[in-house]
This record gives sequence, structure tokens and C-alpha cells, in this order.
Amino acid sequence: MKNFQLVSIGFLVSLARRVPTSRRYKPNIAVLVLVTLIHWESAVSIAQDSFPPVSEKNIRRIQAQKINESISIDGLLNEAAWKLCPASPEFVDLISGKAAIHSTAVKVLWDESFLYVGYEIEEPFVRAKFTERDSPIYQDNDVELFIAGEDAYYEFEINALGTVYEGLFVWQSNYESSGINKLPGLDNSRADVRCQSFNGVGYKLHPRGLRWAFLDWDFPRAKTAVYVDGTLNNDADRDRGWSVELAFPWSEMALLNMSQKRALPPQPGDVWRMDFSRFNQYKEAPPADDSGGWALSHHGVWDSHIPECFPFVTFADETTAAHTD
Repeated sequence: MKNFQLVSIGFLVSLARRVPTSRRYKPNIAVLVLVTLIHWESAVSIAQDSFPPVSEKNIRRIQAQKINESISIDGLLNEAAWKLCPASPEFVDLISGKAAIHSTAVKVLWDESFLYVGYEIEEPFVRAKFTERDSPIYQDNDVELFIAGEDAYYEFEINALGTVYEGLFVWQSNYESSGINKLPGLDNSRADVRCQSFNGVGYKLHPRGLRWAFLDWDFPRAKTAVYVDGTLNNDADRDRGWSVELAFPWSEMALLNMSQKRALPPQPGDVWRMDFSRFNQYKEAPPADDSGGWALSHHGVWDSHIPECFPFVTFADETTAAHTD
């Protein structure tokens, strides 16, 4: 941006020198430079103020249905509660919001103990290679979940082998005031705590600024499972796809909202922000404009780390039904 600013000023100075002068009109180079700076600062301010990248009216809303039956975390999504729960709208391209080549949908359930998330993923050739926890499985084909709070947000990824990658991202402006810095394993002054400063992936102008990324943090007592409907890493046949089943205990989510506590478990009618996405190492052939990242609700930019773009999830009781776009 600074280079552009200098070019703009230089252009106006050059232009001023070429304007014919007279006693009625003599350009003031200093004034022209000042005007340029004012307009430049205004333009930068407007660019920073255009946040979030997607307007709220275009962010999707779904419901989490409350259940009163037990769920076995095996990846199959075959309990009655899953079958009765309406699937979300299909995922779209993360940047453009256009339809994706394969179907992906999510379902969300909850009870007094757990948040349950289920993914149904159409994929004709299911592949995965990473087997070690916290490997860069975003370099495989994976599905991801983000859960946002006021002070922090949680990232979860899983591939078709069931390999998990997790991270906790804490807004630096809230890190000490919220008390997160005093929690075991989250004190970044200690040499044994792996932490790094983070400013997003493709979007660097978030008004809340930098985050601390704790990439060794694992969600305590989370349950995860994957089921592959086909033959993993075998392209000799076509697969139907795979499904993912997750369960996260409410008792471990308090650290996301330490400065502004919220009900755990939620109360019916409460609204949380969560992101559901899928990333692929393949893209639909041109002329399709496939970024390789798909999400329930698009972000307008190549970045999943924008909680203000996350879908709205309303916690409903057993009688409340379908999702809404």
C-alpha cells in the first residue's frame, strides 16, 4: 500500500507541473499532496471497515436439535436422532458461495452433556495419508469444525483415516483480561507451551487483530469417529463417501467465554457461531471456479478464521425441526 501511495503522490506532482500556469491559476503542489493523502487514508479506512467480508443476511442459519437418547460415536450416524434430524443445506465454495461438485452436509444434535456434530460427505475416491495426530491433515481431504466464543475459538479437523488436528486460538486482546493465560497448558510464558502469534490465513485485516495459536491444545474428552462407505485409498472402484461423528462435552467449553460466561449446556433458543467446512486436494475442472474449500456458509475470502462469518446455530428443543437458509 505504501508503494501505491508514493506513486499516487508522484503522479499528482508530475501532473501539477504540467498544468499551464497563469495569474488566475497556479497549482499548489503541497495542497494536491495533502488531498491525495486524505483520500488515500479514507480509502484505506473504507477497506478496513468493510467487515465482515460477507454480510450477515447472507450467513446461513441452522438448528441443533435436542435429543434424549444415547449416541454411539462410531461414525455411522445411524441412530434415530440422526435420521430424524434435517440435514443442513449443502456446502458451497468458501470464497464464491457457488455450488460444489460433490454433496456435503452437516447435522447438529445436543443433550445435557454433549454437542454432537455429524458430517455426510460424498466422495467418489476417498483418500487420506496422515496417521499421526496433529499432522497437517488439511493437506489431505478433510472436514473441519470451528466453535467460536468471545475470548477464543476452537478448530477441529479430521481426515478419512480418523486422524485429528486441533488448535485453540485466543484473541491477544482478551488473553490476560479473560484469565485464559492462567489455565494449565495455556500460559505462553512457559517454555513447554507451544504457542505462536497468528493473523489469519488469507484475511489480515480482522479488527480484533492478532490471536495466540495453541496448536498442542486438545479438547478434553472429545469423541471422534469416521466411517468410509467404500475402499479407502483404492481408486479401482468408486466410493459413496464417508461420514464423521463427533461429540464434545459442554464442561470443557467454558474457556471460550471466560470474560462473558454463557450457559453450559446452552438453553433452548441460545445462538452460537460455528463453522463447518471441507477442504479438498482436488478441484472441479474449469470453467468451474472451485477454490478447493467448501463450507456451509461462504466467507468471501480464503480464510476459515473469521468467526463473524460463521453460521448461526440455534439450540432448539425436541419439537423444533428444520434448518433455514
